[in-house]
Amino acid sequence: MERSKKYLTGLGNQYYRATYKSMGFTSDDLARPVIGIANSWSESVPGHFNLRQVAQRVRDGIYRAGGTPVEFGVIGGCDGMANGHVGMHYILPHRELIANSIESMAQINQFDALVLLGSCDKIVPGMLMAAARLDIPCIVLPGGPMEGGKVFDGRESDQTSSTEAYGMLSAGKITEEEYVSLEDTACPGCGSCSYLGTANTMCSLSEALGMTLPDASLAPATSARRLALAEETGIRIMELVEKEITSRKIITNGSIRNAIKACMAMSGSTNAVMHLIAVAHEAELDIDVLAEFDALSRTTPQIAKMNPSCNYNVIDFFKDGGVMRMMQNLTREHLDYDQMTVTAHTIGENIASHKYLYPDTGRTIRTLDNPFGFTGGVAVLRGNLAANTGITKPGAFDKSLHHFQGEAICFDSEEDAEEAILAGKVRDGHVVVIRYEGPKGGPGMREMYKAMKYLYGRGLSKTTALITDGRFSGTNNGCFVGHISPEASEGGTIALVRDGDRIAIDVEERSLNVLVNDEELAARKAAWKAPAPKFTRGWLSLYCKLAGSGAEGAVMDMKKLENL
Repeated sequence: MERSKKYLTGLGNQYYRATYKSMGFTSDDLARPVIGIANSWSESVPGHFNLRQVAQRVRDGIYRAGGTPVEFGVIGGCDGMANGHVGMHYILPHRELIANSIESMAQINQFDALVLLGSCDKIVPGMLMAAARLDIPCIVLPGGPMEGGKVFDGRESDQTSSTEAYGMLSAGKITEEEYVSLEDTACPGCGSCSYLGTANTMCSLSEALGMTLPDASLAPATSARRLALAEETGIRIMELVEKEITSRKIITNGSIRNAIKACMAMSGSTNAVMHLIAVAHEAELDIDVLAEFDALSRTTPQIAKMNPSCNYNVIDFFKDGGVMRMMQNLTREHLDYDQMTVTAHTIGENIASHKYLYPDTGRTIRTLDNPFGFTGGVAVLRGNLAANTGITKPGAFDKSLHHFQGEAICFDSEEDAEEAILAGKVRDGHVVVIRYEGPKGGPGMREMYKAMKYLYGRGLSKTTALITDGRFSGTNNGCFVGHISPEASEGGTIALVRDGDRIAIDVEERSLNVLVNDEELAARKAAWKAPAPKFTRGWLSLYCKLAGSGAEGAVMDMKKLENL
């Protein structure tokens, strides 16, 4: 029986029907399956600004296919707006709030299914977590990427160009007039960021998982195709209800592996590692996602490339065939084509029937016999600096940096590092160490986006490296390692590094080490004291007590409640 029927039918359930009818619903509406639309529209997130129009077309599709749409709001913060200030502490934690709020609304109202509307960095993962947790029919529908802006520094600009340009301005490489001109031209319209950041990575991986309709992850935000796919999503959710295809029939060990391989093949954001760990956790799967990333990075070729790995944008990738062509080119040799999807067909069936809208240019997607790289674009590093894990993205930086050894220059916060970079204190050969920014110590595992962009702007992206227990934006390039675990606030080795120590990064050997002997590190550890929590009230005071490590997806560990 449909969930909604349990409380919308029968003489004794008049209360619920009367409540719905107070908002204009009819008896006919309430006799249909009730489909929740979780809409994260707001005027503060460009990737979500078009979701009102998208939601209406979803509503049309649901009603056309025999269901009753019931829309509700979901919070969703923009990583870009939070970067470089206290707001970034809230970005990763609010992934949990998104999942919790969707779970709450779905259970309070006993929706028969959900369409989840979101585009951006933590919103899509939070929605996937909720879908996996609830195990009812669900489809994720992003709002689509934005177009690129005017050409700057050899490529179409975006908002990150402004940050790079500020570094250039501080180094005297451009004029103030050139810098200011980007403000009105870098972002020509709404949509998720035009590059392959975490937002477009997770939208793409939702399609690779089978949780988003073919092409619906990356059709442009302002295109007619976006609206047509929205209506089709409304129709398809009704088919999933009829066929009882729930989220956990789609989110499986096999589909998680497909998503990992897709991430490798396109050199997606390093944040995908923790998000897929979290989704698998909510689906109660037994797959070791981190181990799979490590193993599959060595055997999955990189066959897709876009900004920040090259000058082509995500919309160029979409027009070349997008996720569907990339998965077709990976072939059964690398993907499990038998995994179920929200079309009620398998990935293999979707690929066989797919119609491409544009000719294949080969600029952003290649075949297995001519890859951009023979190993994946994301790698897991370990060593005395990262006993559990460190995550890097070799697909986004020059191969000359795959072996890097340099002198540590240490900072205990993101802000201190950024100030030093702009002041010229970071020089060629430095390894910038930014610590106490992990899930617990940050709290919230802030992104070191600005620091990397400032290094790029000052001409240091090929002569320096940066390591952190925090995270990176998907747009970052240069030699970086994030997600270092154990984090500094837990006494990880990154807390013990001192200015002048030598640090060795070796992507091919998958290693990250500080070249200090064990006896000296043990002496430093004995003298180390854990810092006081940065937040002692409000939501973040709870999060920093319960946050798991980056190696475990930074999900809230309820077992820690026993020790509070």
